Amino acid sequence: MPSKPPRPRASLSRDRVVAAGVELADQEGIEALSMRKLAQSLGVEAMSLYHHVANKDELLDGMVDVVFSEVHLPAAAGPWRAELQARCDSLRTVLLRHPWAVGLLDSRRSPGMASLGHHDAVIGCLLGGGFTIRRAAHAFATLDAFVYGFVLQELALPIADHEDAGDLAAEVLGNLPEGALPHLVAMATEYVSRDDYSFANEFAPGLALILDGLAAEPAAGP
Repeated sequence: MPSKPPRPRASLSRDRVVAAGVELADQEGIEALSMRKLAQSLGVEAMSLYHHVANKDELLDGMVDVVFSEVHLPAAAGPWRAELQARCDSLRTVLLRHPWAVGLLDSRRSPGMASLGHHDAVIGCLLGGGFTIRRAAHAFATLDAFVYGFVLQELALPIADHEDAGDLAAEVLGNLPEGALPHLVAMATEYVSRDDYSFANEFAPGLALILDGLAAEPAAGP
């Protein structure tokens, strides 16, 4: 019986190259991403990639644009607080899906339209909510600092899949002399060690604190 002919390889395109870069970074981390390894994952020679992206920087620009395209775009005409809460919740979800992107989102000197459009939408939502340009800049920076920082901490916590935060707290603080670090011990034993505790659950109240502060006087200050 004659063997089946090999399946024709899908033709390369910029979108396919960028999508493969995102997939490789998701699976192995951004440190593992190279043009040669990306070409191997696509089953082509490395030089073929340069017909679609000029260099690795352009590849990263495209990958960051893909990440921004997955984040909720706040509507300028909607209620600013609800829209920005949805946007921050969505941004955290997307960054946990693409952890390599946390340090790259605002690092690009040649950002794509999805990246720029996202920033424009956030600013428009704040302006539509009565914020001045300067207060909108403060709000935007504060919200992103909280989301990016929270995700970095969430990803870095040394908690195994089968372990809970109470186990970690007991391991870290179990050998302290009696009476040492009383405030930290109180938080660990009275709060972190509860069966229903999860660090992930700290995101919503933290975001609410920031939004409460922003809502107090959106147009106040310099």
